[in-house]
Amino acid sequence: MESTQAFETGIAERMKSLRLAQAMTLDDLATRAGVSRAMISRIERGEASPTAQLLARLCSALGTTLSRFFATEETVVSPLSRRNSQRIWRDPETGYLRRSVSPDGTGSPVDIVEVEFPPGARVVFEQQQFDASLTQHLWLFEGRLTMTAGAETYVLEAGDCLFMRLAEAHIFHNPHGEPARYAVILNRSKV
Repeated sequence: MESTQAFETGIAERMKSLRLAQAMTLDDLATRAGVSRAMISRIERGEASPTAQLLARLCSALGTTLSRFFATEETVVSPLSRRNSQRIWRDPETGYLRRSVSPDGTGSPVDIVEVEFPPGARVVFEQQQFDASLTQHLWLFEGRLTMTAGAETYVLEAGDCLFMRLAEAHIFHNPHGEPARYAVILNRSKV
């Protein structure tokens, strides 16, 4: 598993390369994402670690998802993703742990992410216009989770599965005393 510092450097480099590949200036990305130019610059220099909410806004403005952002650009594609090689990222604000489970580079429209969401954690993902065709299923394995998708709020228990469109605003909240563990299955296909 990569060191935290190496992983943060990877986030900085990936953010900058995606922005430059689209011929976007810092100001262009700041306007599209609703994030300050200074913050984006600090992230790209590796001086700031983005929260999950901030990174999701930047990814949406760059026309990608968190899963695709964290995917490596492997030249050798394997249909097998071994647990000890899967990339892990911890949100610096809430401490939630995100593991990219899907094999990289296969061209699949589906990405699978495993999440460990701590007690008391709350993450708000604002509505993103660039994610209109993306959907996700949240399948809760352990614990309980209160999910708001658009105008509806759901209390999920182990075994429950919730379908959501990424274009809607989402609130992930764990007001309970135990962690929640779940999978998010993202789909880039048209529904």
